[in-house]
Amino acid sequence: MTRRPAPARLSPSDVLRVGAVGLRTRPTRVILSALGIAIGIATMIAVIGISSSSREELLRQLDRLGTNMLTVSAGQTLFGEEAKLPVDAAAMVRRVGPVRTAAATGSVDATIRRTDRIPEAVTGGIAVQAATIDLLTTLEGRVVKGTWLNTATEQRPAVVLGSKAAERLGVTRTGVQVWMGDRWFTVIGILGPMPLAPEIERSALVGFPAAEKHLDFDGHPTTIYERSAEESVEAVRAVLPRTVNPENPEEVNVSRPSDALAARAAAAGAFTNLLLGLGGVALLVGGVGVANTMVISVLERRKEIGLRRSLGATRGQVRVQFLAESLLLSALGGIAGSVLGALATIGYALSRDWPPVVPPWAIGGAIGATLLVGTVAGLYPAMRAARLSPTVALATT
Repeated sequence: MTRRPAPARLSPSDVLRVGAVGLRTRPTRVILSALGIAIGIATMIAVIGISSSSREELLRQLDRLGTNMLTVSAGQTLFGEEAKLPVDAAAMVRRVGPVRTAAATGSVDATIRRTDRIPEAVTGGIAVQAATIDLLTTLEGRVVKGTWLNTATEQRPAVVLGSKAAERLGVTRTGVQVWMGDRWFTVIGILGPMPLAPEIERSALVGFPAAEKHLDFDGHPTTIYERSAEESVEAVRAVLPRTVNPENPEEVNVSRPSDALAARAAAAGAFTNLLLGLGGVALLVGGVGVANTMVISVLERRKEIGLRRSLGATRGQVRVQFLAESLLLSALGGIAGSVLGALATIGYALSRDWPPVVPPWAIGGAIGATLLVGTVAGLYPAMRAARLSPTVALATT
């Protein structure tokens, strides 16, 4: 009995070589097909990378600013009216053991304008607040121009502007005068950004004595800023309401500004998921393009398939050839997309002064998604090529 000769086995290098043949003969079609995969992968990596870079910058910012600051503000009374903090509330907070420093601001019923000729209703969203002289130390802020309030200037008609307040007023230097209440105040300082206290950035700050003397301020603080040891934050948070207002602790609100930054990161993460979904749709469209290219390739190469089959290639070897071609096509798009996504991340992060971060798992996920798309897109064309009869394929005109 004559034994049929066993078909030659293809080594991995042989599979790659025959799989690359179809790509080399149709470079334009290959580039256009791989472009869809590249766009999807680039979008996903860029979204993950930019989100990770933003989160890393936020963590660094929190490390610089610290998470040991609490703010105390007045809540509402039992009857729904706005409560007031006691005049000596900041001094009472300083008596708490772990508290390192505490400062207060008080809302002043006055407006600030560049000149007295601007209508009183045009405030530019700038609040006027009284501030204690230890506010800058507590917030760990800095003065970019001029000086901060001291024991002398806190009693005079002098004002320090937050960064956004100065921008809205068009004030770029100290020594100029602005109209507050019914008199002129001299700008003695301009503050830098305050990430943990954005309300200060939009405020004009005067000393408590000057506010009481010139702006009819009642002396009651509206917000107290407090810093304590990191390990004592929660313990201090628990005692602050009763310390500030022993008679009505329920009228006192205590919050941690760093929690707002963390919540912003979580919100950015939710937005990232949406953009990842859009990138996934682009990847799916690219996979459809690859499948379409492979189907057309099978139809155009029937004679090649028939010749290979007549020379002894098995159905499995034909199937592996076209599946390898699909994987190579997808891998080409995946590699290009990974490079483009990483470059987009680095460029955007550097433009915002963020540390560029491209997580390794994002690259790994991109490679996995590329291989999955290549497999799914090439499976049907490969099976279709393997089913072709050698005689029918060779007879195709």
